[in-house]
Amino acid sequence: MSQPAPPAAGSKPASPIGVLIVDDQALVRAGFRMILEIEPDITVAGEAANGVQALELAAQLRPDIVLMDVRMPGMDGIEATRRLRADRAAHSRVVMLTTFDMDEYVFEALRAGASGFLLKDVQPELLVTGIRAVHSGESLLAPTVTRRLIESFLQTPRLVDTAAGARLDALTAREHETLRLLARGLTNSEIATKLYVSETTVKTHVGRVLMKLGLRDRVQAVIYAYETGLISRSSRPNP
Repeated sequence: MSQPAPPAAGSKPASPIGVLIVDDQALVRAGFRMILEIEPDITVAGEAANGVQALELAAQLRPDIVLMDVRMPGMDGIEATRRLRADRAAHSRVVMLTTFDMDEYVFEALRAGASGFLLKDVQPELLVTGIRAVHSGESLLAPTVTRRLIESFLQTPRLVDTAAGARLDALTAREHETLRLLARGLTNSEIATKLYVSETTVKTHVGRVLMKLGLRDRVQAVIYAYETGLISRSSRPNP
């Protein structure tokens, strides 16, 4: 298991990342807890068995990350995520947990405000790395599910949001291209190679795109690009 870099001499150690685990299956929650509790920079703040409990505990514990199952009795993960993200006092980021046969739920989960998603059978290393990435402000998209998600979205007729698309005029030509490549699922490194610039420059472009379009993260940027027609529905994500 990867370990975080030690703090610099004289610096104050960072607070551990607080995680709330939400799943209706006790064994699943126990499995994730076992993985996370051995990490020195992560702490399990609590567990919930459904969306209602998740909202109650999130309000009490203010976790940094909520691992949220999509399908649960009572209130499902999508509605819980929507309500959690609508709470201005809450700063928790949500990572949805899904399986291959639940792709139809993923897009709605991301629209509800999730910062990404992982498969329930995710490798421990990817789970830990993903939580750290989301905590640092990145989005988390499992590549295999991302390809299926975008393919499914492209095959579903949707109206182009022309009002939202008007904001694209605020982008420079390079920012337009960055958004297109981002929507195709390319990483910062891959975008840098395509545009013949450094990764630092790409990060700057991505940051400006998000700011100008009023988007929260890369996940919202991908959704925005497809909903506004920036990416043709005849396009296909990279393998």
